[in-house]
Amino acid sequence: MDHSKTVLLTGVSGFLGTHTAIQLLEKGYTVIGTLRDMSRKEDIRTLLAKHTTHTKQLQFVKANLSDPIEVWNELMKGVDYVQHIASPFPRVLPKREEDLIIPAKRGALNVLKAAATNGVKRVVLTSSTGSVLYGKTKEELQHTFTEEDWTNVQNKKDTTPYFRSKTIAERAAWDFIKNNPSETELATVCPGAILGPVLEKDFGTSANIIVKTLDGSTPAIPKIGFDMVDVRSVADLLIKAMESEKAANERFVATAGYMSFKEVAAMLKKAYPNRKIPSTELPNFAVRLFAMLEASLKPVLVDLGVQRKLRATKAQELLGWKPKSLQEAVLSCAQSVLELGIVK
Repeated sequence: MDHSKTVLLTGVSGFLGTHTAIQLLEKGYTVIGTLRDMSRKEDIRTLLAKHTTHTKQLQFVKANLSDPIEVWNELMKGVDYVQHIASPFPRVLPKREEDLIIPAKRGALNVLKAAATNGVKRVVLTSSTGSVLYGKTKEELQHTFTEEDWTNVQNKKDTTPYFRSKTIAERAAWDFIKNNPSETELATVCPGAILGPVLEKDFGTSANIIVKTLDGSTPAIPKIGFDMVDVRSVADLLIKAMESEKAANERFVATAGYMSFKEVAAMLKKAYPNRKIPSTELPNFAVRLFAMLEASLKPVLVDLGVQRKLRATKAQELLGWKPKSLQEAVLSCAQSVLELGIVK
C-alpha cells in the first residue's frame, strides 16, 4: 500500500475527525482537513501534535457543508481519497428539521460530485446506525438488523430529525453513485454511539452518556441502551474502508456491541466507587416528563424501553476489523473527561 497519498478529511476538528486525522498521519498520508472557522487552525494542529509527530503532513482549508460545488471542486484537485465525516449533529433538536437534513444531503452530494469530477479513487462517508435501525414497527423490531436494512424516514414516531438527516444523506450518496457512473467508489460506515478518549473540551455528543453519568446531574438512569463503539475503532474502520479493495461500494456497521445505560453506570461505579453514580432506573413515564423540560433528552425517547438488535460482523469478516472492547470505550472516555476537567 502506497501511503504517499492525499486524503481530504471533512470535519477535522470534530471528535471522530481528530482521531481519524491522527491515524491517517501516523500511516504516512497527507491530510487536508476542512474547517468552518480557520481561526481554530493552530489549536487543532497543536492538539493533533500531542498524538502524532507527523503534523507537517497536515494542511487546513476553509469549507462548509453549504458551500457551492465550485468550492468543493477546487478542494478536490490532487486528492486521492475523501473521508467525509462532517455532518450537523446538534446537542438540542432544531426547530426546523430541514436545518439538519438540507446541509447533510447537500454536503454529501457536493463531496461526491466534486470527487467524481476530479477522479478521486474513493469517498468514505461516515453515516450512522441511525440510518439502519429506526422507523420500525413493533413487528420489525423483533428482527436482527444488518447493513441490508434502512431506516424508514416516513415513520416519524420512531425516528428523529438527526437519524432522518443521516439516512437521507447516505441514500442520496448511494443514489448518486448508482446513477452517475465514474471512477470514484463509495464506502459508508455506520457507527453506533461513539465513545473512547475525548481529546479536547469540544467533545462528541455521544460522550454525554459518560459525562451525565459521572457528573452527578442524573439522579436515575433511563431504560435506554445503544450499540456503542470506541472512536479509535471507528477511525480504524474508516481507513480500512478507504484502503481495502473489498470495501469498494460496500456499507459497514461499526459497533462493539449493545450496552444499556444501567450497564454503563455499573461499569463506571466499579471504576470510580467514590463518585455519586446512579444505579436505579427511571420509569419510562418519568423520562418522558423530564424530556418536556430538558430538550436534550427528546432525541433519545425513540429508544426508551426498546432494544434494537444488530448483527455487525461484516466489517470483521470482510476487512479484518477488530473493535476495542466496550469496557475500553467506556473507561477511556471517562478517564479523558475527568482529566480534561469536563467533569469536575
